[in-house]
Amino acid sequence: MSIFSTGLSGLNAAQNALSTTSNNISNVFTPGYNREVAILGESASGGGVQVNDIQRQFDRYVADQLNAATSESSALETYGNQVEQIDSLLADEQAGLAPLMQDFFSSMEDLASSPADPAARQGVLSSADTLSAQFRSFDGYLQDMQEGINGQIRDEVTQINNATEQLAGINREISLARARDGEAPNGLLNQRDQLVHELNERLGVRLDVQDGKAYNVSLPNGQPLVAGSRSFELRAIDSPDDPQRTVLGYRNSGGNIVAIDENAVTGGSLGGLMSFRAETLDKTQNQIGQMAVSLATAFNAQHAEGVDLQGEAGGDFFSIGQPRTYAAADNPGGAEITQASFDSENIDRLRASDYTVRVTDSESDPPAFEVRRRDTGQVLDAAEVTFNDPGNDGSDATLSFGGVTLTFDDTGKLADHDSFEVQPVRNAAGSLERAIGDPERIAAAGASGGSGNNENALAMQDLQGAALVGGSASLSGAYGAMVSDVGNRTNVVQVNLEARQSLTEQLEATQQSASGVNLDEEAANLIRYQQYYQANAKVIEAGKTMIDTILGLRA
Repeated sequence: MSIFSTGLSGLNAAQNALSTTSNNISNVFTPGYNREVAILGESASGGGVQVNDIQRQFDRYVADQLNAATSESSALETYGNQVEQIDSLLADEQAGLAPLMQDFFSSMEDLASSPADPAARQGVLSSADTLSAQFRSFDGYLQDMQEGINGQIRDEVTQINNATEQLAGINREISLARARDGEAPNGLLNQRDQLVHELNERLGVRLDVQDGKAYNVSLPNGQPLVAGSRSFELRAIDSPDDPQRTVLGYRNSGGNIVAIDENAVTGGSLGGLMSFRAETLDKTQNQIGQMAVSLATAFNAQHAEGVDLQGEAGGDFFSIGQPRTYAAADNPGGAEITQASFDSENIDRLRASDYTVRVTDSESDPPAFEVRRRDTGQVLDAAEVTFNDPGNDGSDATLSFGGVTLTFDDTGKLADHDSFEVQPVRNAAGSLERAIGDPERIAAAGASGGSGNNENALAMQDLQGAALVGGSASLSGAYGAMVSDVGNRTNVVQVNLEARQSLTEQLEATQQSASGVNLDEEAANLIRYQQYYQANAKVIEAGKTMIDTILGLRA
C-alpha cells in the first residue's frame, strides 16, 4: 500500500473522529442523546486505518434499571402531590371538622342547661348548619379531586397514545434503515430509547427487544401497546361498574372496548393517580361519608325519642342521602335495584367501603349472592348477608349487609354473573343538611317528663362520646384516626419518594458516565484528533516530497 493511501486513510479516519466529536458537543444538551465514539481498526488490506463503526455508548441494562426507577419515582411524586392536598385539608385545625363537632355538642350542652331558652335552641341550629356545611364542603373538595383525576387520566392516555404511535413509527423507520443500509442511524435509536424513557414516566411498561432490534412494549399484565410497527391505542372510558369513574380501556380482538383492571396499571404518573384514588381518595371520601351517616342516623334516632316544646315527638334532625348503586353495563339479567337505604337496626355494621354484589346462583331459592368489599377484597360471610323475599314471588325482595338494604324490582330477572356496585357512604357527606327549621321543634325533653325538661338534650349530648362509627369509635375518634392515617400515608410516600429519587439520581449518574457527553473530554478529543489529522497530512506531504525528490534526481 502506498504512503499516499496510508495517509489518506488516516485523514478520513481523523475526519470521521472529528465529525463524531463535533456531533457529541453539539448534542450535549439534547435529551436522550448517547455519546458516540469512532471505532478505528487496521485496514483489511493490511495497511492504513479504517473506521469500523460509529458506536453509540448505550447500556441496555442500566437503561432498563433507570426506566424502572423513573417510573416508580414518577408514580410516588404524583401520589405525593395528591395526598398532600388531603393531608393539608384534614389537618387544618381552623377548617377541620373536629372543632365544629365540638362546637355542635357544646351547643347541645347549652340547650341541656336551658332547654326552653330560644337563644340556646337557635345556637343548636346554627352550629348544626355550620357542621353540616363543613361536611358538604369536605365532600365537595374530595369530589372535585375525583373529577380532576378523571381529567388527568384522560390527558395521560392522550400522551401515552402519542408516544406509542411515535414509537411504532420509529420501529418502522429503523427496520427500513437496517434493510437499506445494514445498520440503523444512531439518531433513530436515541429517539426510540428516549420515547421509552418518557413513556415510563407516564406508565410502567414492559419492554421486550425483539431479535435485538424492534421494541415491543406492553402493560405489566401483557396487554400490548407497541408490537413492531403497530401501536395499540388505550382509551379513557367510564368504568362499567361506576360511570362516575374514568378507567383505562382497550379494543379487544372482537372489536369491543374492554376495561383494564385498575390494579394492572402501575408506575408512572398514571399509575400514581390510580393508586392514590384507590388507596387514599376513595377511602377518605368514604370515611367522611361514614361519619356523616353515623352522626345523622344516631342523632335522628335519639331525637325521635324526645318531645319538642309543643309536646310532639321529635322528627329527623338531619337529612342525608341514600346509598348509591350501579348495575354493571354488561349484566346478562334484567333485574334492577329500585331502592337503597340504610339499615338503622344494623348501622353499626356500616363501613367506609364500597361493595361489589355478584349473583352466583340465580336459580337457587333464595338466589345466592357474593358480597365483596372493594377496599380489602374480603368476601362477607353468609351470616353477614340477609336475603328477604316477603312476597315469595320474586318482587320487592331485599338484600341486607354492611348496614345497608337493597331492594330489587324482580329477583326473577336475576341472572348468574349479574354485578352491582354499591357505594353506601361515598357521597353521603355531600348531602348532610339540617332537616329541622323551627327552634321550638328541637325535641330536648324526654317523652315522659313533659316538654320543658332536658332529658333528651342530655342524651343527645352524650352521643359525642358514643361509639357511633362502625360500632367502635366516637365521631372525634374516627376523625382523628382518619387524619392520622392520611398523615402517616403522606409521610410514607414522601420517605419512599426520597429513597427512590436517590436511586434514580445514582442510576442517572451511572448512565451519564457511560453515555453522557463530557465537554472537557470532547474538547481534549478535538485537539487529539486535530493533531491526528495534521500528522496524517504530514505523511502525505512527506510522500509528495519524496516523489518530488525522486523526480528531481531523474532530471
